[in-house]
Amino acid sequence: MATLGDIAVGAAINILSAFAFFLIFAVLRIQPVNDRVYFPKWYLKGLRSSPLHAGAFISKFVNLDFRSYARFLNWMPAALKMPEPELIDHAGLDSAVYLRIYLIGLKIFTPIACLAFAVMVPVNWTNGTLEHSNFKYSNVDKLSISNIPIGSRRFWTHLVMAYAFTFWTCYILKKEYETVASMRLHFLASEHRRPDQFTVLVRNVPLDPDESVSELVEHFFLVNHPDHYLTHQVVYNANKLSSLVEEKKRVQNWLDLYQLRYSRNQSMRPVVKPGFLGLWGNRVDAIDFYTSKIERLSNEISSEREKISKNPKSIMPAAFVSFKTRWAAAVCAQTQQTRNPTTWLTEWAPEPRDIYWDNLAIPYVSLTIRRLIIAVAFFFLTFFFMIPIAFVQSLANIEGIEKAVPLLKPIIELKFIKSVIQGFLPGIALKIFLIFLPTILMLMSKFEGFSSISALERRSATRYYIFQFINVFLGSIITGTAFQQLDNFIHQSANEIPKTIGVSIPMKATFFITYIMVDGWAGVAGEILRLKPLIIYHLRNFFLVKTEKDREEAMDPGSLGFNTGEPQIQLYFLLGLVYAVVTPVLLPFIIVFFALAYVVYRHQIINVYNQEYESAAAFWPDVHGRIVTALVVSQLLLMGLLSTKRAAQSTPLLITLPVLTIWFHMFCKGRYEPAFVTYPLQEAMMKDTLERAREPNLNLKGFLQNAYVHPVFKGGDDGETDVVSVEDLKEEPTIVPTKRQSRRNTPLPSKQSGSLTIVDQD
Repeated sequence: MATLGDIAVGAAINILSAFAFFLIFAVLRIQPVNDRVYFPKWYLKGLRSSPLHAGAFISKFVNLDFRSYARFLNWMPAALKMPEPELIDHAGLDSAVYLRIYLIGLKIFTPIACLAFAVMVPVNWTNGTLEHSNFKYSNVDKLSISNIPIGSRRFWTHLVMAYAFTFWTCYILKKEYETVASMRLHFLASEHRRPDQFTVLVRNVPLDPDESVSELVEHFFLVNHPDHYLTHQVVYNANKLSSLVEEKKRVQNWLDLYQLRYSRNQSMRPVVKPGFLGLWGNRVDAIDFYTSKIERLSNEISSEREKISKNPKSIMPAAFVSFKTRWAAAVCAQTQQTRNPTTWLTEWAPEPRDIYWDNLAIPYVSLTIRRLIIAVAFFFLTFFFMIPIAFVQSLANIEGIEKAVPLLKPIIELKFIKSVIQGFLPGIALKIFLIFLPTILMLMSKFEGFSSISALERRSATRYYIFQFINVFLGSIITGTAFQQLDNFIHQSANEIPKTIGVSIPMKATFFITYIMVDGWAGVAGEILRLKPLIIYHLRNFFLVKTEKDREEAMDPGSLGFNTGEPQIQLYFLLGLVYAVVTPVLLPFIIVFFALAYVVYRHQIINVYNQEYESAAAFWPDVHGRIVTALVVSQLLLMGLLSTKRAAQSTPLLITLPVLTIWFHMFCKGRYEPAFVTYPLQEAMMKDTLERAREPNLNLKGFLQNAYVHPVFKGGDDGETDVVSVEDLKEEPTIVPTKRQSRRNTPLPSKQSGSLTIVDQD
């Protein structure tokens, strides 16, 4: 069990690691050759150019201004200098609000830590309960509630502090929810015109044998939205075409590599083995091989494009429908279109860059089955991951390691080695086991069929949070308690087991401290170093780059990664709120994480990350809900813990805390959440009115007609022509027959049979 000395050793290792990362970053970032790695956002915006200096050739690659090396930490104040409104203009509302999560952590835990150390720590420390017990403990545990004797009146202090911490947390959450909701509405009112403001995604279009999907969509909206419908774009199943285009790009990269290699040494043409991974087969000329492969792929792409354009089965029963005003789009997106609630389903269209095109080809009726399959798979993934969690907890127990590997006992008993094992190894082991989890969860979300990248990330983040709550938090507590107090479990009566667990839960704070230092200190510092993008950029720059466009594609700025970052932050909220009352010594480590992460990610957002999408902080209700969940969990665990301590007088008073917290959550949900799930018609009308006054001759159809065309059909190497042609908007009245002239299969009345409708199109 880790002692204060072990934690000090772990802290020293992680602080030195973080400082080393910052020092290396400070040197690398000022080298001209690395400028595109550490400042890619400015290059993508066209506001920065390569720092090519006059003079010596080496100065183009190495910074020879030695004074700049002395200011190696000047990036920190620079990251904090940009005001929030400017940050929103520069990086978007999503990025600015994401940073506010770290600020909330500081606002919540800094006052709580001050109060806890002033009141709770003295109350816990001035008892000798653990010294006179048969429990295994460390001097850190003497600062926890475990050191309070059973039935003590001192538990009233913990009760009062629980109320104080809850009220303070709820106050901060309400203020932040109100602020973010206001920021979102202001952002939506002031942002520039975007295609998604006028467009809805229509799914589960009922097929009609007499009409194509495109005709059916046009007909339906001309009849039911006669004054507002503008244009539409049907959804094609272009997944195979997209994969062919991606394969061609990959092959083109290999061809560029070998052509560049040959241009540098023309005495010998490069060769390659055409077999699996280039390991099998007879050697052939690499340039000829990849040239022929590209020709074959180009023919396949042309054939597949033609097949899509002529085969009606390639058209999915879905479409992006655009309207003349934001008001009309808001009405359509937020209302039921027909008496059958399972057809003509409408929702706000994601912005074009946010669309995950592969999933639009999934039949809508199969989504429920897919989500059921993933729910079962996620259950088993969570259950079986308890095995590595148990292994990690065994590392935190020195006695367990010595019993498993007796030969290591002389080495393990060395003071420094023992401190490293208990203060550093468990945290790094858990971090390693969690490396591939986000990728697995994202694949699960993609299989479920969500149509936008933002929805995929939010779904993946939800599962990651649930997984961490069950495995990292509860799993570590349960398995860790079993390892540490195994002798007590075996030799005591069943009635004493709850008491043992009640004492042991606060003692797991030492394990979580080691994890916070590894993941939250060294891990965050390692993020700013960008070691992987640095290596990849220089490899691609050396082997593949021939033009400025190639160099831009080699930068790989990355993004925030909401699906991994936000659940990790929520784990720290959970740990902080749970242990604030029972083991407050953990709080300073969390505060350091929030402060360090805020500075690092602010720098990355300003200089590095490139936004994949802009959801206008649509994720905030999830953030708020998870913090409230952590608050309720902390209250329930404290209630259970005090019940094992036989605090009969104070424990019943805790029952009202979860009730009040849930009521607070429902209040916030009703008061602020509508701003994140619906778009007020008043706001839409105001924005439309202002736009008509400023741009009375705006060609909106020209702005929208190609916005939702699949990327593989747009201009480029493989998309010279669009599959879909968009008719020009006609000014004269359009006659809309409710039964098309193109009757194909049946003489019977169609689903839209009736009289002709005259629709005026403005």
